Amino acid sequence: MDLILLLKAAIMGVVEGLTEFIPVSSTGHLILAAALLKMPGEKIKLFEVVIQTGAILAIVSLYAERLWSTVAGLPRGDVVARRFTVNVLIGFFPAALAGVLFIDVIKAVLFTPTVVAMGFIAGGFVILWAERLQARRGTSRVEAVDDMCWTDALKVGLVQCVALVPGVSRSGATIIGGMLLGMNRRTATEFSFFLAIPMLFGAAVYDLYKHHHLLSSADIPMFVVGMVTAWLSAWVCVRWLLRFVSTSTFVPFAWYRIVFGALILLTAWGGWIDWTP
Repeated sequence: MDLILLLKAAIMGVVEGLTEFIPVSSTGHLILAAALLKMPGEKIKLFEVVIQTGAILAIVSLYAERLWSTVAGLPRGDVVARRFTVNVLIGFFPAALAGVLFIDVIKAVLFTPTVVAMGFIAGGFVILWAERLQARRGTSRVEAVDDMCWTDALKVGLVQCVALVPGVSRSGATIIGGMLLGMNRRTATEFSFFLAIPMLFGAAVYDLYKHHHLLSSADIPMFVVGMVTAWLSAWVCVRWLLRFVSTSTFVPFAWYRIVFGALILLTAWGGWIDWTP
């Protein structure tokens, strides 16, 4: 058993868990972490998808009661359960379709440190703009996930497609997109959580099916360590984030993105850090 490899897997899992649900781009951070840890090859891309499943299990465990009541309510024709399910599926569909059609091209062309850095910076300025609009507006049109209509879900789902570009952030796109559509921060954040469940589970199943030939029994310890650390760190992060959005704005995340993206570009162009895996 390679202990160094397991340590790297644990670090990658923590990076995934801490960044998946905040608007800073987990994919971008994983690309950079893999480059720094020198974890190259096709298998690392599959590993990144698998540990995203660990992060999603944190959402499933934290919202187990809500998810179970939805599943139980559907056969009874519960209106709230049906609306919630339809909204999640509508929000999921655009990015899922775009991912199936374009993900191979995106991975081949856009999964580079420079693209990630540019995505960080651009996303940071969009967050600052969205927060300024939110402050001017004062009140929000949608105060809870159950108040959403199907057109709200569709618009958020279309915005989520932008997050296929690494560095943009899936959570950032859906949260900020929701806020621009009139949701308050907590509602936009929670809907982003729920959209992540089919989105990331679907991506994991698709990638495992497509690249199952890369798997071997020797990879099991690495995958397990990565999933467990991703689940634990995501569980902690989500609980903190829900408290944070109740009293604070996303402005600190915006400046983090801008500064971090600029540092990546500066160190890459100056030749101080080799970000290439």
